[in-house]
Amino acid sequence: MKTWFRPIAQTDVVRPATALPLAGGWCWFTHAEVLTRAGSQGLVAAADLPAEVLTRLTAPRAPLAGIAFDRPSVMGILNVTPDSFSDGGRFDAPDAALAQALALAAAGADILDIGGESTRPGAAEVPVAEEISRTAPVIAALRAQGFAPPISIDTRKAAVAEAAVAAGAGLVNDVSAMLFDGAMAATVAGSDAALCLMHAQGTPATMQAEPRYDDVLLDVYEHLEARVLAAEAAGIDRSRVLLDPGIGFGKTVAHNLTLLRGLSLFHGLGCPILLGVSRKRFIGTIAGVDQADARAPGTLAVTLAGLAQGVQMHRVHDVAEIAQGIRLFDAITRGYAP
Repeated sequence: MKTWFRPIAQTDVVRPATALPLAGGWCWFTHAEVLTRAGSQGLVAAADLPAEVLTRLTAPRAPLAGIAFDRPSVMGILNVTPDSFSDGGRFDAPDAALAQALALAAAGADILDIGGESTRPGAAEVPVAEEISRTAPVIAALRAQGFAPPISIDTRKAAVAEAAVAAGAGLVNDVSAMLFDGAMAATVAGSDAALCLMHAQGTPATMQAEPRYDDVLLDVYEHLEARVLAAEAAGIDRSRVLLDPGIGFGKTVAHNLTLLRGLSLFHGLGCPILLGVSRKRFIGTIAGVDQADARAPGTLAVTLAGLAQGVQMHRVHDVAEIAQGIRLFDAITRGYAP
């Protein structure tokens, strides 16, 4: 029977001698939950885990796209689209996009994620040329102004990724995990860019039409595992890969909560983890908040839950608020030096 191991992440300053670092970060663990398709099989001591599993769970994650993973990082969202779910139309004009990019960096974003195609539920596909025209000029203009922070391109399309990387992006954030465009793997492999692989069930147009899983946590894990292997087969080293469980992409509220409770499992893939929950519908459903841009408190709560499981990167709209919360979490768990 196939087994998976979910480390029980802890952050207390008092650590037993048997504690092991989780992904080289701020969390540690002494035990892991043994999971099978038949359900939980209880706990096992960390020292008794298979050697390969233990190596992937404990090894520090190498820097990626200029971001180190020994501390939490913030990815600021810049949607240069007319129809994104919470900020569509606000930054699609070039001057507004550039101003927002600078504002996000000043507010504490470690990296910007620039997208020219909405992936909200029900969104229609944008033609390649239009998506390039929305994104590449903004990236080029930022670099021309001396903008130093790393930039990610949020796209499913190889041609868009290629144009963005040529303009100065260092990370390709593909919500389809290279399944939408067959040329994406070769495009990324032939560049110096890092790659984020996300799980999604269906396309943005169809993904919320009754999503179903046998076991959402294990199904998503196996999907991402297969996509990492596909990246490696294409010549993209695992050290260049970031993984996103795809909260809200073909998931019900119950699916999202199950994934969030089990996030530490994904450290077993040996890659840093990106969590994208910002302002999402499930937060509004649980909190009773209809207006998307009023969901920063709920976003922060979920972000802190992710931090407690060692999640390294957090993709958010409300950068100042989330960065402030992360700084407080970091001070409490690792100490504060004025």
